[in-house]
Amino acid sequence: MDIVITGASRGIGAAIARQLAAPGRRILVNYLQNAAAAEAVAADVRARGAEAFVVQGDVRSEADLTRIAGTFEGVDVLVHNAAIGVLKPWDKIRTGQWDLTLESSLRPFWLLTRLCKLRDGANVIGLSSMGSQQHVPGYAAMGAAKAGVEALTRQLAVELAPRVRVNTVCGGVIRTDALNYFPEQGRQMIELAEKLTPMGRCGEPEDVARLVDLLIDPRAYWLTGQVLVADGGMSLR
Repeated sequence: MDIVITGASRGIGAAIARQLAAPGRRILVNYLQNAAAAEAVAADVRARGAEAFVVQGDVRSEADLTRIAGTFEGVDVLVHNAAIGVLKPWDKIRTGQWDLTLESSLRPFWLLTRLCKLRDGANVIGLSSMGSQQHVPGYAAMGAAKAGVEALTRQLAVELAPRVRVNTVCGGVIRTDALNYFPEQGRQMIELAEKLTPMGRCGEPEDVARLVDLLIDPRAYWLTGQVLVADGGMSLR
């Protein structure tokens, strides 16, 4: 099984790489800047019996995506995890920041899926967040990008069926390093999640990774075009 994971050097992407690592599998660990972190993830993948390929590439670059897609002759699992975004009020976002957000999250979901040679029975998995469905302060750009990912999930699921299944995992507040870039907002989000989540805690990257693992299981073959919310029940409040 050949697996491609974008943005796999840290956070949710790294957790997915570790979760999917097993003997007989080959995993492409894509990263943008931190080669050392990507190599550390690759070492964990190899320790679990899988082969690991570390590939640098910017998902905003069509040339880089073409190179990523060509690493394997065919792809069995494609996980679109990489995303860069801006957390600002809608009227404070600069045009370049808006474009950066959509070019790093929404466009690769379409373009890399098209570029990869997806094998029969392959799975394409997108990653989204609750800001796609609910108001989150400062989340206008990323919320729009992730809502696009969810819409494209439904379109691709029909157009690629029955040969390929397409689903997206929509996570709640997940405790990752990304929250450190917005210390005040990140702290508030974690506090709110811990207060409102019926399951009693904030989400962890492994929670999302385990759901991705379930989605690619052959027993989930009847699931396609779905956006699965993994937030510990927080959205029910």
